[in-house]
Amino acid sequence: MRAPFQLDLHVPNFNWPDTRPEAFFDKLVDIATTAESSGFSSISMMDHLHQIPPVGPPDNWMLEGNTILAGLAARTSSINLGLLVGGVTYRNPSLVAKLTTTIDIISGGRAVLGLGAAWFEGEHQAYGFDFPPLKERFERLEDALNIARLMFTEPVATYQGTHYRVDGAFNNPKPIRGDIPILVGGSGERKTLRFVAKYADGSNLFGDIERVKHLLGVLEGHCSDVGRDPGEITKTRMATVYIAPTHEEAAAKLEPVVARAADPARARAQAFVGDPDEVGAQVQEYLDAGLDGITLSMPDVYDLEALALAGETLSAVIGTKTT
Repeated sequence: MRAPFQLDLHVPNFNWPDTRPEAFFDKLVDIATTAESSGFSSISMMDHLHQIPPVGPPDNWMLEGNTILAGLAARTSSINLGLLVGGVTYRNPSLVAKLTTTIDIISGGRAVLGLGAAWFEGEHQAYGFDFPPLKERFERLEDALNIARLMFTEPVATYQGTHYRVDGAFNNPKPIRGDIPILVGGSGERKTLRFVAKYADGSNLFGDIERVKHLLGVLEGHCSDVGRDPGEITKTRMATVYIAPTHEEAAAKLEPVVARAADPARARAQAFVGDPDEVGAQVQEYLDAGLDGITLSMPDVYDLEALALAGETLSAVIGTKTT
């Protein structure tokens, strides 16, 4: 079961012009349904408790990701829904499995479980979560991946891990598809990509074309070690998209972002920018390098015309448009 994130709209920022709290959710629904109708395969939320750098200041709006996904599950009809990605330190993994299955039931079988080892130490300190060393966080992630799959697929789940356990855990009703695809985020070569090969249906990477090619080679090596066909795994790359009918209009969207970025070079390198033909060609380069798609954010995601242009352009390139 490959993760249906070939063209994912990632929504990391909730502070939109002229949008008050009482109008926020309806605006988010408009964004989700526009993404759905224009060819996006999925929509994803972050799993954070306050805003992260460099997206915005910590006092910006931030809503709990699973709750938002459940709301969108009831207001959409075909788009897939997941966190990109859930931090393993924030919730007991058996609870995560129940939450994700609930979203799957509400949506009629459209949930994706995104998991990662978590990274934002300051957030852990602010909200009272333990932030163990990286080695332990990966141990917790491996426990969580095993527990989730068992709870998705087995009548009763029992598992004794290094840090988490279940003993006779029920998860009824079961996911609509009999299972839920799991996506592991991150580009760590020794552990993250090994976990992708061993446990996951999707992988979301970072980096330029040469870096992506290297990481795909590493993933193929891990797949060979565990006897896995890498073609069973949906492989994507995170990007920020600035698209408009003309190159000049798109470049004008990027420049203010670069000007206030702590790392302007990184902001430019992360971006796909241009008119539809240009952005389509930029994405095609990554597909030619071996990716199956992209996960993208748009600083002007509240502009439904720009969002529809991105979806229609990139769904034609990636092949996700079905209606």
